[in-house]
Amino acid sequence: MEAVWWRRPSTLPIVLLVMALVIIVAGGTIRINDAGESCPDWPQCFGTWGFDVSVDEQTAYWEANPDEIDSRGEDHRYTTFEIFTEWIHRALAAVIALPVLLNALLLRSKRAFYGQRAYNLSIFAGIMLIMQATAGAVTVFYDNADWSVALHLSMACVFSATFIFQHMEMRSKEGSLHPLFSLPKPFIEANKRRVNAMVGSVFTLLILGAWVSSTAGGQYNQGCSVGFPTGWPKCNGSVLPSFDGPGVLVQMIHRFGALVVGLVLVAGSARIRSEARTHDATPAFGRITDVTAGFWMLNVMIGGSYIIAAKMGDFPEWVSLLHLVVGVTGLLIASTALFSMYISGSNTADHSEEA
Repeated sequence: MEAVWWRRPSTLPIVLLVMALVIIVAGGTIRINDAGESCPDWPQCFGTWGFDVSVDEQTAYWEANPDEIDSRGEDHRYTTFEIFTEWIHRALAAVIALPVLLNALLLRSKRAFYGQRAYNLSIFAGIMLIMQATAGAVTVFYDNADWSVALHLSMACVFSATFIFQHMEMRSKEGSLHPLFSLPKPFIEANKRRVNAMVGSVFTLLILGAWVSSTAGGQYNQGCSVGFPTGWPKCNGSVLPSFDGPGVLVQMIHRFGALVVGLVLVAGSARIRSEARTHDATPAFGRITDVTAGFWMLNVMIGGSYIIAAKMGDFPEWVSLLHLVVGVTGLLIASTALFSMYISGSNTADHSEEA
């Protein structure tokens, strides 16, 4: 009899996935509170290990460390809450290190049962965590430059997706009969490139979004005006606005990128449903790609509502955070389709060798 879900070793990567998503949300909270530089040094914060740093203590720190003064200037001071958002983000990244290590040790001890790939994924997750910490230090060093923020988020997404892949691999080895683990080989061959394109396009759009949010075109919506339809779906009252204004080019690249990704997702998902009927594959696979396309449409509406509802100096920043969460969720859902193909392909090869 199969063990209840919370006693299975395959539950651990799901726990780690939840923790990784909490860290991503914490990172998004830092951005919407404009607190990305509230701890000017790393790994400490104003030379301490705490977050309750008074205005006078901040002044004393910057007087002693003028090179650490960030882009807001020497007269800017952070609130305790702003410092706390950065501090807790770093603390959570440190806390997850122990279960990530335990995950690798568990898979090492059970490698004979779960296989080399599951163990490799646990090691890869550990490597990604170290790289994430390094990327976090880089964002502090470069005062949250747009490219460093995009790098940090991309690594966080790969880190999170690794745990989904590991969980699915482990469930397959535990004998799960889920049809996503036994896709027909002809279906995989016909759709693997299509699914790769879908996942890659969603991932690229997410990185473009991080780029937008960390530039003048996104932080205060200096690229396109606000309101409907002048600010969205148009930009400054035009479908093809002049790129002379600050941040307009960044905004428009993101918007046109979203349009292209939508075409890839909708067309790809429709084709996959057709191929599933042809090759007698589980309709669950098509539902995954349909949900991915649905999350894309939802996020387009969320992104537009942020601009429509915004008033200069009074942006609904929680909507921006929701935009990030839905985007990351859509990527992870799409990734499950790709991972099921890899696992099904391996299972088909294993069965062929046994035969």
